[in-house]
Formats: sequence, C-alpha cells, structure tokens
Amino acid sequence: MDFCFNDINMNEIQPIKITITDKILRATFLKFIPKNVTPNQVTIFRFFTIPFILFLLFIEEYRWGLALFAISAFSDAVDGSLARTRNMTTEWGETFDPVADKILISSVALIILPKFFGFPLLFALIFMEMILIGSAYYKKYTKKRRISANFWGKTKMVLQSVGLGLAFWGIITQSSSLFFASEISLYTSLFFAIISILTYGI
Repeated sequence: MDFCFNDINMNEIQPIKITITDKILRATFLKFIPKNVTPNQVTIFRFFTIPFILFLLFIEEYRWGLALFAISAFSDAVDGSLARTRNMTTEWGETFDPVADKILISSVALIILPKFFGFPLLFALIFMEMILIGSAYYKKYTKKRRISANFWGKTKMVLQSVGLGLAFWGIITQSSSLFFASEISLYTSLFFAIISILTYGI
C-alpha cells in the first residue's frame, strides 16, 4: 500500500536533480529495495521508529538506541534518493520528509543533550530547526516555492546525525573524546543551518 495521501507529482513543476549521493545509492543499496516500496513508505517508517528510539533512550538501552537511530537517520538518504532516481517525487514526500528528520533529531537531542552537554546547545539546535521549517513552509504557502533540501541543509542533517551518533558512542564507552567530537559536529551543523536558511533550503 502506498501512503501517498493524494500526492501531486512535483516533477511536472520542476526538474529533478540527481546528486552524486543518489547515484552511489542507486548503484548499491537501492538495488535491494523492491520496486513496490515507495519513498513515502520509507518516510513513514522513519516516523514509526521515533517512539521506539525514545523508549530505548528512556530505559538507557543506548546500544540498541544507536542501532535504531542509525537505521532511521539513514532512511532519510534512502527515501530522497529513491524518489529522485525512480521518478517518484511527491508533494506529500517533500512536505513530510523534512518533518520526519526534524522530529527525529530534535526528540533525540531533547533527551541526550541536556543530560550530557547542557541546555545551550539543545536550545540552539532546536531554535535553528524551528526557523528552518517555519521559513520553508512560509515560502511554500505564501511564495509558492518548493520545499527542498539543498547542499547546506543536507550537510546539516548529516552533521546532526553524526554528532548524535557520536554522543551515543560516548555514552556507551564513556569516552570524553567522542563527546568532544559530537559537540564539534553539532555546533558545526548550526553553521550549515544558517547557510541553509539564507539559501532557501531546509
């Protein structure tokens, strides 16, 4: 079943740009995804994993939490590449894919960062995410601009995922070096978030 919710094919509005990452995934991982699996289903899978990740964090099962977080974060690359390389881009996907990303990152950060990094980094990260998604939907509904992640927005998401992944490992191994690397990655993601806002990304 395709959870498309009356999607409109956005390919009729703008041409789809295939990135280098898309080409790499198409030549490797995407080969193993059945043709009947749609990008929207992958996005919904990411929504579905979030409560389980948070539950694992609450009970401090950080190893399983890291594993599921890694799968969920990787699904962000999968659904986008799947949509572009198989010509399955939809309005629903472009609207809710970034929502799933931001809920995943913000909810995990909300649990991990206050406990191990303090509140300033948490507030900065969530504030930038709110600005990004608010500006994106403002442009979508008032200026009729397409919601899309540019290079800066995608790099921000990668840095956030890596930063939180390193935080998981730091918690598991009690390594101060991993905590430091995690903090650097997350602060760097804020820089890319600013550029993403200025370049109309999300």
